[in-house]
Amino acid sequence: MQVYEHNDPDSLRPRTHPWTDGESNPAHKYYDFRARPELIRSSIEDLQEWSAYPATETFYRLLEWLNGLESALESNDCAFSGATTDTTTEFSKRLQCSGRLMILYRDLPLNTSPKQMHWLTNTTAHAVRGIDPAFEWGAIGATITSVRYTTLPGPPEQQRGQQLMLSFWAWGENAPEVMANLDRTFHNLTAALRQVSDEIRRSSSGTAPDN
Repeated sequence: MQVYEHNDPDSLRPRTHPWTDGESNPAHKYYDFRARPELIRSSIEDLQEWSAYPATETFYRLLEWLNGLESALESNDCAFSGATTDTTTEFSKRLQCSGRLMILYRDLPLNTSPKQMHWLTNTTAHAVRGIDPAFEWGAIGATITSVRYTTLPGPPEQQRGQQLMLSFWAWGENAPEVMANLDRTFHNLTAALRQVSDEIRRSSSGTAPDN
């Protein structure tokens, strides 16, 4: 599947983990899905109007696994924009949808290591690229963003770290086709992140591998 380094202006905005209210919309709040997984299916307002499509269920299951006991990662934030007219000339499909998923190491100190974050980014991109290579109507963009991990001990300088923003897109001629391609994109992303998590857990030191 297509994956590339994505330059998102939003990635320059300083973030915290955990965060509180959303800057663009105070109604958006941080939920700890590890502590309260039942909120995954009720608190993500962006997806609720698209709940009739399988892609929504696939995304919920991705979040449940990502924040569950089997994963070495967790999520921090997500967003989704439903099917809209594609104003670019790059793709021949009439509609597109897009969104993002923010992920980080569950072992928070790892997120303060640029070496570990680059490993996470490169390994995730490699895994995505190797899955479903013939699929052209979905894509993933990888962006490293700056984060302050406020629950880590020490002064703010020692809390500075990063997280990985995975942007996603899908295209289609109509809403059902867009959402079907999004579902395929989410299945591929789930498989890739499972590979990454398994590799982290297999490492003997308990940190991400060095290569």
